[in-house]
Amino acid sequence: MEDGGSLDTAAGSSLRGTRETLSEPDREELSSLGSDSEINGFSSERRTDRYGFIVDSENPEQRLAELPLEVLRHRESKWLEMLSSWDKWMAKRHKKIRLRCQKGIPPSLRGRAWQYLSGSKVKMEQNRGKFDDLDIMAGDPKWVDVIERDLHRQFPFHEMFVARGGHGQQDLFRVLKAYTLYRPDEGYCQAQAPIAAVLLMHMPAEQAFWCLVQICEKYLPGYYSEKLEAIQLDGKILFSLLRRVSPVAYKHLNKQKVDPILYMTEWFMCAFSRTLPWSSVLRVWDMFFCEGVKIIFRVGLVLLKSMLGSSEKLKSCQGQYETMEKLKSIDSKYMNEVFLMTEIIELNITERDIEREHLFQLKKWKEEHGEPPCNSLPRMHGAKDISKAEPSSQTLLAPSPSILLPPIASSPASVKRTKEQKEAEKAREKEMAKEQREKERQEKERRKLEKKHSKGKSAPANGTVKENNGAQTRASLEHLEKEPLHSSPPGAPSKDPTRHLTAKDIMKQKNQSNESLCSRESEDTYL
Repeated sequence: MEDGGSLDTAAGSSLRGTRETLSEPDREELSSLGSDSEINGFSSERRTDRYGFIVDSENPEQRLAELPLEVLRHRESKWLEMLSSWDKWMAKRHKKIRLRCQKGIPPSLRGRAWQYLSGSKVKMEQNRGKFDDLDIMAGDPKWVDVIERDLHRQFPFHEMFVARGGHGQQDLFRVLKAYTLYRPDEGYCQAQAPIAAVLLMHMPAEQAFWCLVQICEKYLPGYYSEKLEAIQLDGKILFSLLRRVSPVAYKHLNKQKVDPILYMTEWFMCAFSRTLPWSSVLRVWDMFFCEGVKIIFRVGLVLLKSMLGSSEKLKSCQGQYETMEKLKSIDSKYMNEVFLMTEIIELNITERDIEREHLFQLKKWKEEHGEPPCNSLPRMHGAKDISKAEPSSQTLLAPSPSILLPPIASSPASVKRTKEQKEAEKAREKEMAKEQREKERQEKERRKLEKKHSKGKSAPANGTVKENNGAQTRASLEHLEKEPLHSSPPGAPSKDPTRHLTAKDIMKQKNQSNESLCSRESEDTYL
């Protein structure tokens, strides 16, 4: 491997223009590529492939193998089921999610699935209105000028970005400008533009912005910093892992002094979006969002092994220049979707391997160059790590209700108050029913006593009348003793004067009633 000085020289020559605009002649040359329909020679009846890329009408589109409609619909139903209860699947069945990402996310659900996998949906819910605030702010003129110059270079033959000033380029500008305001310490890097453009092909601007934030902060932290230390460090990790995966390719690159930064910068920083065929790009991104940066390492290792992994393949690249040309023009059969996905899945490079090598290379970097000036956040290896780091995502990923309740009723405190009110209402209803039954019973007994009293008056025998009257009096007194003295609520005015009688008053009334009965008996006897 080269020494530190030559590495910095190679890195500087390879990264030139990554954070700066291209020269005027280069801009004039690139400005002819896909600025709008007329400049590119496309008529109003231009044809596009299934991904939205404009194809030449004279050369028929090469049909790619597509899944049967029944298989696609079956996969869509499975993904809809997962997305409806995402937190449970992520917590208990992450392996199943990983297998389904390896098979490929259905196109109709790809944008939504990327948001769930990356945690950008949670991030957006936690920062409601943040993107709108950034969108209306005026950006730093330094970054705004660079972004505007780069807009027409991003996928100029895609129908979304083909027109200068079209909705695609406008949204791309909004997303990139918002990121420079969100992370002013990092600013803008040209490699972020194709990343944001791919996201905009699958989701609106606000969702694409938060997805870009997650890629820059969680998946590839430090990649877009000013001096790009993170990408240089990952180049060393890639080269070290290559020794284990393909010793032949490792020895050749080391012999020719081809530093990894010369060929892997665009691969890693753009996540192969400007290298692979589009069908392969989408499949790589499906796995990348699920499993993290190890997928990017695996793709790079598979390509190096496929291009330089045998003595036969090395016959055509005896020098450094031939080797670089071979890596710039990768054989299409090695980038084929089926071949590439099979090799990526079978390659046994784990996040533990990457982290172990990262610690070793970081220690070596500190010995040679000192502490890296970029203090980026720790890298998270895929959706599972992000989900564990943000447990609050479980509540934020709940399906949104179609009918929204008022804020008071939807808060936990109001729900608790509502339950207490319901319990109090039930208790009051029971009490009222009990009081009603008691009143009915008292009324029934009163009528019964009146009936017996009327019968006693009509009886001819004095002793019988006296006996009946005495029984009625005893029953009424017993009922009065059993009746609560304070049936009305405390503090309420008493309407019945007998409600607050003491036991002494009751006995007095009893004696008076006996005397009145005796007087009535004498009158009856006299009459």
